[in-house]
Amino acid sequence: MTDRPTWMIAGLGNPGRKYERTRHNIGFMVVDALERALTGSSRLRRFDAEIFERTVDGGRMVLVKPQTFMNASGNAVGAAARWYRVPLDQLLIVYDDLDLPFGQLRLRPSGSSGGHNGMKSIIDRLGSEQFPRLRLGIGRGQQASTIGYVLSRFDANEEKQLPDVIGRAADAALSWQRDGIDVAMNEYNRREAAGTPVARPRDQPDR
Repeated sequence: MTDRPTWMIAGLGNPGRKYERTRHNIGFMVVDALERALTGSSRLRRFDAEIFERTVDGGRMVLVKPQTFMNASGNAVGAAARWYRVPLDQLLIVYDDLDLPFGQLRLRPSGSSGGHNGMKSIIDRLGSEQFPRLRLGIGRGQQASTIGYVLSRFDANEEKQLPDVIGRAADAALSWQRDGIDVAMNEYNRREAAGTPVARPRDQPDR
């Protein structure tokens, strides 16, 4: 491996057409958006994951979509992080969060799993909670079953807003890599949930 810096962004979800565009797979959707943004990336299959590599800012960006199902996400993320020798502060995990309103973003430098099984698996495999994470709010909905809710598809109104949510999350992830976590947190954590107007300074363009 070379000494050039490596950043890794792992989006969590479940593999297979059955789970495409379900709430639990919003992390996969962000990685897909990042792959489209980082044109010229190469696609690999290793570590029980889909891997995308791209040279960026004198280093390397590695995008990861674990194919192990959510509860074993740490197997793929841990193996990839070790192979690419990614420092924990240069590893970003993107995933869904029931406790945030739909469309709201929360970027943090560290923290617990918050009850998310994919994050539990990653923390266990890495042996640490000290790595950045980007949570995307999916709300809690009205279903009695949490599992049924996270494995369900977005409703019609959410689908209309989803491209903007995914776009903002991809922008936040790129800002984390480019500008650092403090700048990215200040920019993206203050924004409201999807569907709520955001007041911006006059000289700040829409993203």
